[in-house]
Amino acid sequence: MSDINGIIFDYGGTIDSRGDHWSEVIYRAYETEGADIDRDNFRKAYVYAERALEGSGIITPNDDFLMSMRKKVSLQFRYLGIDAPYLSDAIAMRCYECSRECVTDARTALAYLAQSYPLGIVSNFYGNLRSVLRDFGILHLFRTVTDSTEAGIRKPDPEIFLKGIADMEGSDMLAAGLAAPKYMVVGDSVKNDILPADSIGCVTVLLPGTPWDADKPQPRLPDRTITIRSLNELPDILLHL
Repeated sequence: MSDINGIIFDYGGTIDSRGDHWSEVIYRAYETEGADIDRDNFRKAYVYAERALEGSGIITPNDDFLMSMRKKVSLQFRYLGIDAPYLSDAIAMRCYECSRECVTDARTALAYLAQSYPLGIVSNFYGNLRSVLRDFGILHLFRTVTDSTEAGIRKPDPEIFLKGIADMEGSDMLAAGLAAPKYMVVGDSVKNDILPADSIGCVTVLLPGTPWDADKPQPRLPDRTITIRSLNELPDILLHL
């Protein structure tokens, strides 16, 4: 066992999609279900839906991931001017099954790590992250869940990671101005996960996939960041830290 005090995971894009940004996952579902929408228009619809959802209460704390996806795709279809509820529901269901498959794949590693380390989640989400984790059967593996909507702080603000660590440590580190103890942060985004976590001294692990802005230069990765291809690599990495 390493001297890491605990491990904080991003959720969306990390545990539930193996590093791919969710815009990519949803667009693949559009293609698979035969929705003939070009990528540029889809991306505009994606942004429209995300902005409509932010702080709106459209997604409620009790919504599981399938209900969240139904609401999200419905908003995208509204922007695109598509009236096809069966197609919208098929896309939402395909995204849900993709997420369930990814979470199931990650569960073994998470359960193994939870035997030796306290685990937490820090994620930009909609206020229903606990319901999503409960539906997928992994809520019990995490000591704390920091959902940005509930916390009132969003990544890439480092304070959301300090809050997550403070909750796990049972102390108000933000008020006391204390340095973060040795934590590992695992995420798929250099901008939202790796850079802010590195700035407060965490060990950082990147699970790279297809990002939102894949056509643009990506932020420089800190030299000490570890890159993995699967969460299943984490137990072995921790043995050698």
